[in-house]
Amino acid sequence: MKIGKYTIHTIESGDLLLDGGAMYGVVPKPIWEKSSPADEKNRIHLKTRHMLLISDAKKILIDTGSGKNWNEKFEKIYGIDFSQHDMFPALAKIGVKPDEITDVILTHLHFDHIGGAVVFENGKPIPAFPNAVHHVQQKQYDWALNPSDRDKASYFNERYVPLSNEGILKQYNGDFQFDEDINLIVVNGHTPSQQLVKISDAANTMFYCADLVPLASHISFPFIMGYDLNPLETLREKQNILPQAVDENWHLFFEHDPKIAAGTIKHGERGLIFDKTFETI
Repeated sequence: MKIGKYTIHTIESGDLLLDGGAMYGVVPKPIWEKSSPADEKNRIHLKTRHMLLISDAKKILIDTGSGKNWNEKFEKIYGIDFSQHDMFPALAKIGVKPDEITDVILTHLHFDHIGGAVVFENGKPIPAFPNAVHHVQQKQYDWALNPSDRDKASYFNERYVPLSNEGILKQYNGDFQFDEDINLIVVNGHTPSQQLVKISDAANTMFYCADLVPLASHISFPFIMGYDLNPLETLREKQNILPQAVDENWHLFFEHDPKIAAGTIKHGERGLIFDKTFETI
């Protein structure tokens, strides 16, 4: 798919398991397990899926997945798995090397979105994309350095502080027009200053939902993660953004859905439903 000057590729960087109840909040399991069957530990399957935007001058990656070099206990808890999908081989498959990435847009700094921004050499974290400018919201970075007791388990300083130390982390304050085709839109329900990515031209829009709508099933307004710090704010954000996606026929890109990479939505009798879905773009 091409929007504006960018050709858009789907990159899958790994698989993980998260608690189904945490992923669906107050929604009862008999409802959510229809779309997200759980294992014996009540964990559901998620992917880490990314967009790679390529133009004549830029190669832009959105988020970096969970990355590697976690301890064995951590990997078992979250079922981190690279047997089917891995960032660097996925990039190589379309002829892109890590040092060719010019920009990395970071939606936020939870481990499953930022972990792959570094690799480890002799136990030391170094940038995985050394020639890329990494873009994040300042309030999210500040929060990541001093998170609350409720969400500190999602943040690991060694995955993003090295980017700042290397001088390749650029911080923003609020919504920002990245270029003529890309806008960064800030939402605050999931975590302070998560930035979503809207790529658009006169004919098409692709909207990278990140953790506002992590799974395709989360297009339903009440489906809000227990992980969200401000769930009522998430609800307001979804009620503001998703009807616009219907009216303007946006393609929504889902970072974590195990099967559906993107889709268009419409109004149904009981709320929003899918018009079309795509396993890749």
